[in-house]
Amino acid sequence: MEKHESDTVSMDDKSTTADSDQQDVTRIRLGDKEIVLVGTAHISKESVELVKKIITEERPDCVCVELDEKRYKAISQRERFEHLDIKKVIKSKQLTTLMANLILSSYQKKLGEKIGVLPGSELIEATKTAEELGIPVKLCDRDVRTTLLRAWRKTPLWKKGKLLSSLILSLFDDTDVTEEKLRELKRSDVISELMAELGQAMPELKRVLIDERDTYLAEKIKEADGKKVVAVVGAGHVAGIKRAILEDHSKEIEEISQIPPLSPVWKAVGWAIPALIVGAIVVSAWQKGAVVAGDNITYWILANGIACAIGAAIAMCHPYTIVAGFAAAPITSLTPVIGAGYVTAFVQALVRPPLVKEIQEASRDIITLKGWWSNRLLRVFLAFILPGVGSMVGTWLGGYKIFSSLFTG
Repeated sequence: MEKHESDTVSMDDKSTTADSDQQDVTRIRLGDKEIVLVGTAHISKESVELVKKIITEERPDCVCVELDEKRYKAISQRERFEHLDIKKVIKSKQLTTLMANLILSSYQKKLGEKIGVLPGSELIEATKTAEELGIPVKLCDRDVRTTLLRAWRKTPLWKKGKLLSSLILSLFDDTDVTEEKLRELKRSDVISELMAELGQAMPELKRVLIDERDTYLAEKIKEADGKKVVAVVGAGHVAGIKRAILEDHSKEIEEISQIPPLSPVWKAVGWAIPALIVGAIVVSAWQKGAVVAGDNITYWILANGIACAIGAAIAMCHPYTIVAGFAAAPITSLTPVIGAGYVTAFVQALVRPPLVKEIQEASRDIITLKGWWSNRLLRVFLAFILPGVGSMVGTWLGGYKIFSSLFTG
């Protein structure tokens, strides 16, 4: 990386006080451009007031915010989520991304409710104030789907379970928030705080969720038009942006904006397993006759179908979903292109589409076990997860039976 080409590079930290909470405002000068970096908490009333005050007083040429297009629409046009097309989400294979987003937003919303402010209010206030003053707004964050998929694919296999369990446990954390903790939360970026904790145990995760985004945000802020720019970002990103903004990372942007392809090894494994299953059935037919091969095929169908149907039944899916799982699992288990969970989730969404009220309340219901089964949107998630797990179990049972038949008399 190279030092940013500029005759003048300087930094000046100033403190602004709002209701006894101190918020840092950092001024960075790059040549003839001045960047006013405002660190905020995503669940703080004081941050909302601070952002409005700074933009109004500074009257910058551009306001940058730590949002991408999807997150901006999600928090600024909340009715868009009410009209969520869950079937389209499933078809585009973005159901896991939606779940991860919902878990993170639920964690943040739970804390926000204790303070009395919606998550991301200061970012929306920044865009609103800028628009009222006729100031252009630039969305500077990386696409949230890219971030989540990069995080998942960069996490080693043996740590993926730890990541999932950490996210799930955060939903059911009923620890009381003390007044002292509330004051700390008002001065920090809650999601970045959560991710920083995960990053201590999983450096790969921190690199994607924090470090890469610091670099991305810094470059996009530098690209903003005008000689004075106000950038509103979570407090957890300020230190990283201050470091990255003084260096030239422009050549890295293309790479960190891409979703890493699946490893060729995993692609090979994905096709190798069904190829071995089919090959074993063919060999059993050649060595031991059509009857043994027929028994193996029957066992494969029943093992996959029943295990997947049991998963759907535990999720209390519609009978049509259970039948669809039974029919699809023996086929989907022989291809890595689509899993049985996508089929069952789609059928469940088709026969029991989530109501607007349930979509609105999903981030609240997700924190209770009862909510997962009573909310139709969350039931679609269960219709994706549990039948998928059942299909995996059926694949191993069926595969074991087929291969063991080759070595028995």
